Amino acid sequence: MFRKILYFTVLLPVVFFSGQTLEAQDIKVHEQRKAQLEKDIELIDRQLSENESRSRSMLSRLTLLRTQISNRNALISESNRLIRKYADEIYLSQLQINRLDARIDTLTVHFGKLVRSAYRNRDAKVWYMYILASDNLGQAFRRYSYFKNLSSEMKRQAEDISRAKEELEERKAELQALKADAEKVKAGREKELASLQAEKESSEKVVAQLKRNRSRYEKELAAKRKEINALNRKIEKLIAEAMGTEGKSKEAEIDYALDAEFSKNKGKLPWPVDGVIVDRFGQHYHPVFTRVKLPFNNGISIAVAKGARVKAVFDGVVKQIVVMPGYNQCVLVQHGNWFSFYCKLQNTTVKAGDKVKTGQTIGSVDTINGDTQLHFQIWQKQTPQNPELWLRKK
Repeated sequence: MFRKILYFTVLLPVVFFSGQTLEAQDIKVHEQRKAQLEKDIELIDRQLSENESRSRSMLSRLTLLRTQISNRNALISESNRLIRKYADEIYLSQLQINRLDARIDTLTVHFGKLVRSAYRNRDAKVWYMYILASDNLGQAFRRYSYFKNLSSEMKRQAEDISRAKEELEERKAELQALKADAEKVKAGREKELASLQAEKESSEKVVAQLKRNRSRYEKELAAKRKEINALNRKIEKLIAEAMGTEGKSKEAEIDYALDAEFSKNKGKLPWPVDGVIVDRFGQHYHPVFTRVKLPFNNGISIAVAKGARVKAVFDGVVKQIVVMPGYNQCVLVQHGNWFSFYCKLQNTTVKAGDKVKTGQTIGSVDTINGDTQLHFQIWQKQTPQNPELWLRKK
């Protein structure tokens, strides 16, 4: 009987603790994801608030709103997942409390038997008579050992009960904390749902305004297309010059070791700024006038806080710093046959010819027409790449 109880006492906490650890780790992952989404939402909220009266582009505002709606939906989904994880953890904690209760009951019953046995045999003479009445030497030795160990067994059982009760109280406290955290997440989810509804209404108003002012939008789009085409021609020219393929330029010396290192870091590059992607790589259509094709985006636009510092994503050499309409200052960094391009900078802390290290500040983001965004591109020779595939996951 004692061996069975001891086995139950040792095995149960180990088995349950392993499950609880996995659940707790899972909750932590979801909490981190939720915290990142909340941070992104706060940043877009700030941009929407600051830029409402100054932004000249209704399309830009609609893009921010739809990015915010997408993030808000993701946050609500993450909250729902987190609530389910909390529910699972609460269930497991309650299950452990029930098992601890049962364990304490079992230990208490066994302890009571030991106490009664010790009481009945408290007279040493009775002990001696009990031992002498043994059928053989082996039985006498077992009886002697039992009486000898009775006191220590009682002490161990008392300590086990005490520890089990302490653990029970700890689990009950953890259970209450889990329930409180789950309620906070639920309350936050309700708040996010209300915010989501408000953002959808704002988005619908912007859509209606765009439809009423299509001619104005077409002028904005034409101006934007002109700026983008000028930027694309400029960067293609700069890269051609850097590689020695432009006109009479002499053949460039390529750092092939650096080139190979850059190639190995796809999906691992640090972000040039801390922010939220609001305009993605590739060909897109207007969100309202769905037959209108927008200019091809050779990079991504990242909404950031005012004055955010821009950092090099990899070791390299600054090839050129240029000023472009709609993009302000732009910095081109070469990494062998790879290039990273940083636009919409207010100022720069580097100059052409400077060697830069990964994470080194090269400038800060400017606010242009009410929008504070970094435009970022990656090229392999003269072919643009999707930067999202190169940056590490948040």
